[in-house]
Amino acid sequence: MRVLTVLGARPQFIKAASVSRAMLRAGEVEEVIAHTGQHHDAAMSDIFFDELGLPAPHHHLGIAGGSHGEMTGRMLAALERVIQEERPDWVMVYGDTNSTLAGALAAAKLHVPVAHVEAGLRSFNRRMPEEINRVLTDHCAELLLTPTDAATRHLLDEGLPEARIAQVGDVMYDTVLMFGELAARGGSAAQAFGVEPGRYVLATIHRQENTDDEQRLTAIVDALAAVARDLPVLLPLHPRTRKQFKAFGLEGRLGSVKIAEPLGYLEMVGLQRDAAVIATDSGGVQKEAFFHGVPCVTLRDETEWVELVDAGWNRLISPLDSAPIADAIVAAVGTTGAAIAPYGSGDAAERIVLRLQAHAGAEVAE
Repeated sequence: MRVLTVLGARPQFIKAASVSRAMLRAGEVEEVIAHTGQHHDAAMSDIFFDELGLPAPHHHLGIAGGSHGEMTGRMLAALERVIQEERPDWVMVYGDTNSTLAGALAAAKLHVPVAHVEAGLRSFNRRMPEEINRVLTDHCAELLLTPTDAATRHLLDEGLPEARIAQVGDVMYDTVLMFGELAARGGSAAQAFGVEPGRYVLATIHRQENTDDEQRLTAIVDALAAVARDLPVLLPLHPRTRKQFKAFGLEGRLGSVKIAEPLGYLEMVGLQRDAAVIATDSGGVQKEAFFHGVPCVTLRDETEWVELVDAGWNRLISPLDSAPIADAIVAAVGTTGAAIAPYGSGDAAERIVLRLQAHAGAEVAE
C-alpha cells in the first residue's frame, strides 16, 4: 500500500511524526511525503523534520506566501502532478491548513481516496479560513479519522456516513508521549531563556484573525506587557507576528516581554512542560498544554477543543481588550481542571494505519 502524505505547516509535522513511524513499523506501507512549503524557513520546517525523525520529503513544492486562494490554487496544481506521478493508494492530509485542502481537492478530483487525520473539528465560525478548509476536506474524504467524541458527532450531524468515520484518538498525544521523555533529558529549556521553571507565562500568537487585526493584536501585546510586570512572559515569535508588530508599531509596547525566535519541537515541549500558564491562539498548543498538565488561556472567540474548556483546563477569552486577557492569565496560575482523558490512549497512529489497511483490503475484496 502506498500513501502520499501532504504536509506544509508545523502542527502537521508534529502530527505526522507518530503516524510515519507507525507506517514504517507496519512493514507493508510505503509512505511518500510531499512538503508544500507553506512553512518554508528552517525555523518553522527543517528543524521539525530533523528532531522528529520524519523522512525527508520526496517532493518539496516550495509554495508559500500570497493570498489564501492563490496559495491553495498553486498547491492544488502542483499536488495534482505529484499524485499523477506517484499513483498512491491513499492521500493523507492533516488538520486544517491550505495544504490540507489542496491535498484533499487534488486527490478527490483524481479519484484517489483521501484520509483526513483530525477530522470533524468545528469552531462553527465560517470567517476562519481553517474552518472552511476542514469542512471541505471532511466532505472530500473517504476516511475520516477523528480525535474525540465531539468530532465524531459533528460529522454524523452533517450527514457523513458512519462507515467512513473512525475515532482513533489524537496523534499529537502519541507524539507528546513519544518525545516528552527525550525533551526532559535535554534539561530545563526555561533556564536557557533566563526564566524559572513554574514561574513564567509561555505565549504564542500566530493566527491571522489576531495578527492582521490591529485592535486584537494591540490588546494581546498590552495584556502580555501588563502580566510581564509581575510574572515573566516568554513569546517565541512567529514570522507573521513579527511582521505585524512592525506594521502596527507595537514593538515599543512589549515592555519586559521576552522575545524568542521560533523554537524547535523539543525545546517547545520543554517550555510548555515548565510553564505556569500558556497563553495561545494555536489549536495544537491548547492540547499540548493539557497533555503537560498546564493551565491554558486561549486568545480566540471560539475553540475546537471545547472539552478542555468544559473541564476547566482552558479559559477562552476574546482578545478585544487587554485587561480581561491579563486578568485571565493571572487567574489561571496554579489552577487545574477535571481529570479527563478525551484524546485516546496514545495509540492513535497504529489505529490509523490499521484503518488504512482495512479500507484498502475491503476495496480489493469488492
